Amino acid sequence: MEQAIFYIILASAFALFMAWGIGANDVANAMAPSVGSKAITIKQAILIAAIFEFAGAVLAGGGVTSTIRRGIVDASLLSGQPELLVFGMLASLLSAGTWLLIASRFGWPVSTTHTIIGAVVGFAAIGIGFSTVHWPQVGQIAMSWVVSPVVAGIFAWLLFRSVQILVLDRRNPLRAARRWVPGYIFLAGFFMTWVTVDKGLAHVGLNFTALQANALAVAIGLLITAIGTVFILRIPYQEPEKRDFHYVTVERIFGILMVVTACCMAFAHGSNDVANAVGPAAAVISVASSGDVGQEAVVPLGILVLGGIGIVIGLASYGHRVIATVGSNITSLTPSRGFAAGLAAAATIVMASGTGLPISTTHTVVGAILGVGLARGIAAIDLRVVGSIFMSWIITVPAGAALSVVFFLIFRATMG
Repeated sequence: MEQAIFYIILASAFALFMAWGIGANDVANAMAPSVGSKAITIKQAILIAAIFEFAGAVLAGGGVTSTIRRGIVDASLLSGQPELLVFGMLASLLSAGTWLLIASRFGWPVSTTHTIIGAVVGFAAIGIGFSTVHWPQVGQIAMSWVVSPVVAGIFAWLLFRSVQILVLDRRNPLRAARRWVPGYIFLAGFFMTWVTVDKGLAHVGLNFTALQANALAVAIGLLITAIGTVFILRIPYQEPEKRDFHYVTVERIFGILMVVTACCMAFAHGSNDVANAVGPAAAVISVASSGDVGQEAVVPLGILVLGGIGIVIGLASYGHRVIATVGSNITSLTPSRGFAAGLAAAATIVMASGTGLPISTTHTVVGAILGVGLARGIAAIDLRVVGSIFMSWIITVPAGAALSVVFFLIFRATMG
């Protein structure tokens, strides 16, 4: 019994550590377009994350979750040695948290999902045996490294080009904005609602069919459009000669959209990615309490709260480094550019959810920002920064796996 309590305490501590890493790295990615475009400040981003990431993690991040990271490991092969699963999940949490700490220290935007998956694959393949890993699932995840940033980049390029053609390049940008921005507001409201419904509400028993989700997204999109249009019409009209005023005002309109986008993405992210920290912890708690290896376990509310707290602390204490990389260093962002990147990332997430393809928020956001940069020409992108980001993506899985193997062997030797 004392040993079980020790494992549970250790799992909680490591889950808090990894949740901190998620806040420092992954949440920073989600906030980067809004902060980089100066639609919100870093303090406002922390406040938004504190409210919406925490709410998403606690209210919609629980229920029954797969604690073996979406079928990556065949738990039935460990039924005779449940302690190996405990050691492996503890090693996975510690290694993932360690890698996220290193990546955040250098401002590298890496995928927390790929980090924890690499860690689980590492301990299972090397520590137990290659047969315990579902390799086709791993291959599908690897495919998403290419698919998600490319799709998001294409969407972002098309969106920002449409903004340039329909609004920014017009003789009277403010008049054009009054005509076309309500349509962009609707798209933002529709996709943000879709992401929130699909990523956030299933865990609390609110399961919507595709038709219901679409209807709800359309209704809320129209409501947000109506509210946004009222604010747009309140902006005083100026003659076309004052183009500088027009551009500042148009960007202010898109800035309002960025705030809405940041709030919704934070809730959806908190509800989805908190599982990267609490999933392995729930596995340890379940096995330590019952001695039985199962594919699913109920996540205790206390662990969800712990995950939410860790995410917020991570963003507040260390997230500024990754925000600077993604939001400022890849390419210069304005609210209209940040809006295009955020909406493209959300649309990509929606498409991936519908097809069941596991993708990374990090890769999607970076790909979208690259797409916006390319719409202004290759010279608008800092290729040196992009190169370092790509290298960090390549080494994330093997880094997580290697650290996990080391920690797993240490745990097995000292506690086995």
